[in-house]
Amino acid sequence: MKPIEAWRLLVPTFVVSLIVAPPHVDARPPDKLYRIGILERTSTAINAANLDAFRQGLRELGYVEGKSFVVEYRSADGHDERFPALATELVRLKVDLILTRGTPAALAAKNATATIPVVITGVGDPVGQGVVASLARPGTNITGLSAAVTEIYPKRVQLLRELVPRAARIAGLFNMGNPALPPQWREVETAARSLGIEPQLLDVRKREDLEPAFDVAIRQRVDALVVGIETLTQANQGLIVDLAARRRLPAMYASTEFSGGLISYGVNYPEMYRRAAMFADKIFKGAKPADLPVEEPTKFELVINAKTARALGLTIPPALRLRADRLTEGASPVIGPRHVETP
Repeated sequence: MKPIEAWRLLVPTFVVSLIVAPPHVDARPPDKLYRIGILERTSTAINAANLDAFRQGLRELGYVEGKSFVVEYRSADGHDERFPALATELVRLKVDLILTRGTPAALAAKNATATIPVVITGVGDPVGQGVVASLARPGTNITGLSAAVTEIYPKRVQLLRELVPRAARIAGLFNMGNPALPPQWREVETAARSLGIEPQLLDVRKREDLEPAFDVAIRQRVDALVVGIETLTQANQGLIVDLAARRRLPAMYASTEFSGGLISYGVNYPEMYRRAAMFADKIFKGAKPADLPVEEPTKFELVINAKTARALGLTIPPALRLRADRLTEGASPVIGPRHVETP
């Protein structure tokens, strides 16, 4: 073979190697020990998958826990009213950065400090709720990731109707005491009416409201349920999934965190937390939060628990099955007996 021909054969291999080679990451740990305050809705046990993803993201960027960062975790344990005191506590600890989830936590952090950088995750409408001035130019000490929760509720209603075509009345389980939730309920209400479905609000403000709300749903002959995602529902996700199963109510969730739930449509929260680590890294290296655009999700996951569907006597339509990102056969909650009206 001529030398020039051999060289030509090597070119494609070289090009491919450039394409598939992973980007270089400086794995050297930072010189400073950063203290990261995490202001969350739930305990570390409930939030384990997201925390693991955040830590993984930092490790990928060269950070070593205990050597280049430590975590100060504070949980509201399902009570939004605890956020202001917890945020103030983190400020007193002089953390280098605060990571929050949800509107009440983000607003509490914003009110507690104008100087410590804050990275948000899971805020449904950061501009509309006054967390940042705009997505492109946050304009404050706050940046991060929006979950775009509010605008995709109509899609959740549509998907639930496809799975439960007989549904004539859909209820929304929402904590209307959270300022982010009333706009979300209005989206559900409008979407339901556009499909000829009667919407019904189940307003829950504390854990003790949950079981009575499901009893109301049964008395009002609700056919399906849309579950809001916020502090109360996140802290009581297992109870909510269990109550929906015992009442045989097909329910749509905004996250796969509601393990065993029938169907969910929303962002991949562990991925959001992993990406939040990238924001932290940029800030630690000198970037100002005000100059870092808030990131909006570009992909939403549709996940259906086929085992729960079968237990509820539901058939997943072929078109919906094809559109699902995942069909799981994971553990489903104990499904209650069919509800029979008393004559």
